[in-house]
Amino acid sequence: MGPVALTASPQSFIALTSIGVLTIVHVIGLGPGRVVQNVLAGLKVLALVLLVAFGFTIGQGTTANFSEAAGTVTASAWTLALIPVMFSYSGWNAAAYVAEEMRDPGRNVPLAMGLGTIVVVVIYVLLNLLYVYALPVASLAAVDVRVVDAVADRLFGSVIAVPLAVASAAMIAASISAMILAGPRVYYAMARDGAFFSAAARVHPTFRTPTTAILAQSLWAGVLVLTGTFDQLVEYTGFAVVLFAGLAVTVLFVLRRREPDAERPFRAWGYPLAPLVFTGASFLIVLNAIWQSPGTSFAGLAIIAAGIPAYFLFWRGSTAH
Repeated sequence: MGPVALTASPQSFIALTSIGVLTIVHVIGLGPGRVVQNVLAGLKVLALVLLVAFGFTIGQGTTANFSEAAGTVTASAWTLALIPVMFSYSGWNAAAYVAEEMRDPGRNVPLAMGLGTIVVVVIYVLLNLLYVYALPVASLAAVDVRVVDAVADRLFGSVIAVPLAVASAAMIAASISAMILAGPRVYYAMARDGAFFSAAARVHPTFRTPTTAILAQSLWAGVLVLTGTFDQLVEYTGFAVVLFAGLAVTVLFVLRRREPDAERPFRAWGYPLAPLVFTGASFLIVLNAIWQSPGTSFAGLAIIAAGIPAYFLFWRGSTAH
């Protein structure tokens, strides 16, 4: 299609089908969407916990891998590698997107964000320890398949292939479902505030969900499935995730200064050191990405910058009415 190439494959068909089915579930209502999301998230956590538990107890790994030299790693390369790491942690703030539909959000949003982040950190660190337990770092760097597949094959042999494939499908579905649930709530709020297309603020009269926003996001996700590779999508998205996470937390300092007496049901632990470390690390990662991968970074920045005039156009249109 001119400069845009669409790639159809069995994998893209499965991806589009998954997005379509979960979109229907979340359009039908928050109740069915919550049930499906809780089940998928529970299966995801269970699968990862079982993999770690069985990997360290009956897996064919060795602790000697932890003492093997990993080679020379420059600070710049290490910082660039943090982009996919930060992408792995993205979603820690997604509970805030659905706060308006929660009971007692002042209590439950911080609780969900705190507990969710702790669970993800623990599982993520244990998984990485399991990876090294199974294969030396040098071998992990050389694998030409998914790391989890290579690690599982080393720990348990080929017998684990089918169960792992099923577990992987459930884990990916859980992530898709979470973003279909959370993302459209942002577009809905933007549209309601006059900062996005007004259609995104429409709520279905029966299902009481932001149907237009959900469908629009799913259509755009389908386009990305057909036009981009996984690595490209992670590189673009990861860069934006790190940048906006740093900007969002920076706002905390501004609000504390502008509105020192505002009511705050929840106060950030470790302020100002903890948010300062987070924002500093985020901006360091972004600057290093621009230096190491200027083409992709500037393309991402150009797309983000295009949102500035779009914002003012939307805002002018809303105030005019």
